[in-house]
Amino acid sequence: MTGKELRKKYLAFFKERDHVIIPSASLIPENDPTVLFTGSGMQPMVPYLLGEQHPQGVRITDSQKCFRAQDIEEVGDNRHTTFFEMLGNWSLGDYFKKQQIPWMFEFLTKELQLDPQRIYITVFRGKEEIGIPRDDVSVKLWQEQFTNIGIAAEVVDYAETNGMQHGRIFYYDETKNWWSRAGIPSNMPIGEPGGPDSEMFWDFGAARKIHENSSYKDQLCHVNCDCGRFMEIGNNVFMEYRKTATGFEPLPQKNVDFGGGLERMTAAVLDEPDVFKTDLFTPIITKIKSLATTESELSQRIIADHLRAATFILGDPKGIAPSNLDQGYIVRRLVRRAVRHGKMVGITKSFTFEIAEVIIKEFSDDYPELHENKDFIIEQLVQEEEKFNDTLEKGLRQFEKIATQNITGHDAFVLFTTYGLPIEIVKDLAAEKDLTVDETAFEAELKQHQALSRTASAGKFRGGLADHSVATTKLHTATHLLLEALRRVLGDQVYQKGSNITQERLRLDYSYPDKMTTEQKQQIEDIVNEQIKKGLAVSWQEMSVDEAKEQNAMGVFEHKYAEKVKVYSIGDFSKEICGGPHVKNTAELGHFKIQKEEASSAGVRRIKAVLE
Repeated sequence: MTGKELRKKYLAFFKERDHVIIPSASLIPENDPTVLFTGSGMQPMVPYLLGEQHPQGVRITDSQKCFRAQDIEEVGDNRHTTFFEMLGNWSLGDYFKKQQIPWMFEFLTKELQLDPQRIYITVFRGKEEIGIPRDDVSVKLWQEQFTNIGIAAEVVDYAETNGMQHGRIFYYDETKNWWSRAGIPSNMPIGEPGGPDSEMFWDFGAARKIHENSSYKDQLCHVNCDCGRFMEIGNNVFMEYRKTATGFEPLPQKNVDFGGGLERMTAAVLDEPDVFKTDLFTPIITKIKSLATTESELSQRIIADHLRAATFILGDPKGIAPSNLDQGYIVRRLVRRAVRHGKMVGITKSFTFEIAEVIIKEFSDDYPELHENKDFIIEQLVQEEEKFNDTLEKGLRQFEKIATQNITGHDAFVLFTTYGLPIEIVKDLAAEKDLTVDETAFEAELKQHQALSRTASAGKFRGGLADHSVATTKLHTATHLLLEALRRVLGDQVYQKGSNITQERLRLDYSYPDKMTTEQKQQIEDIVNEQIKKGLAVSWQEMSVDEAKEQNAMGVFEHKYAEKVKVYSIGDFSKEICGGPHVKNTAELGHFKIQKEEASSAGVRRIKAVLE
């Protein structure tokens, strides 16, 4: 079974169980200032987990594009990637543990034909201090699944200190079996949803406990020990709690949030513990090998992973070009590190676009935006590779000059800002000479120059609650007014290219080639404030995309919307496809003021504005 076949089989399985298949949300999240990229299947679903009505109903299934920068330094082993696909099924206040656990057991053992003798389960041990009990209900349900096919399912606690003890089901604490986007309960911000989870692991066999020089060779083995024998292939999150100022309270509804990494599930089906040896990567690595003159498995994997991630980010409907800020900085890091590893395996010509062409070919059937945005992807990769090649040799010579001792933060900063060497490349170069890099000092200096530091980006990737406070709700509604005002003043060529909203301000990127005049900015402010003064009602309707187009609702129509969408109307002034949140009347907004208007990228301008 190929990864593509597995993805199709998973979605069909849940469609047969009355789930609506929805397309992947964008890798560039809307209205969530806490993250740069969509890093989990849960992220786009937070409003619905908290109780908002989903346009497609209460049973949803999808394959979500995800990107996590914090795994960038782990790429090269058998399981870590920066970009991955998360298969998901969602119950929004409908079914719960009693249905989900038997379904997952059926899918794994019958649809994927995985040997149940090699499937192991972990559940939440409970935490009295926060009032969350041990998940004995899930344990009982899992035991029933195994018992029904004649497999004893012994339950073990504290395997991390006592070992496997012939167990099948294992209790672990909140560091292993609790899920929220912010991690363990103590790290969750107020308002964030979370809950205990029940994870499924595939056993590659005791012989997979890795080789003689492994640091795990003589350590106690258990399901969560990361020795290489076991791989998590799925996670049932029972999303039923919300963080409060005093602890946790039940959500208005009990939800199921299943997430299964496509790459890892495919590895289990193939009984191949290395995700880079599955069909999701082999065509890419085959192409890299054809261009290389020397062999390096690590470099091949880094190139394959980084360019796959960069291709998906560039090919997203909100595609981001390489730059020194925010998402663009991440793309730059990915591409440049791939180029440097290309040179390490003897690739002397421009090559990133050739790898991207393979990726586009392999994934466009399921993600047509890659083919639709192929020209942009290729153009940006070629330009970025050329820019980097112009400075790389100078950067390497400069590194050699200073590499007589450990690399200071200032030296790393100069290597990046002057010579274009991202911090990962500097660390790679230093490691080759057994030198260290003062990352803390580098990050501090980079922050001072308005660029995105590694620490800041990692913090953003961890995520937090998509802010639905009063302030951000007002600013989100004001963004709708702003977009319509822009179109009325500047013309119908104006379309939204992205937005970011914090509690302090809104930011809107829009298509337009020229800087606005002072008069135009004043016109736009006046139009927005006029709608606020009118006290227009804000309402929404569910409808098909075709109906939305017929009603001239604004939307990014090259994006693959679900079958039904929410269309928000602000009086008769604005009509736009959106997921919320919004105020009920524009009179709640206050006074609108543009703070700044500037270039964002070629053909895209950016406005920052506030409500006073």
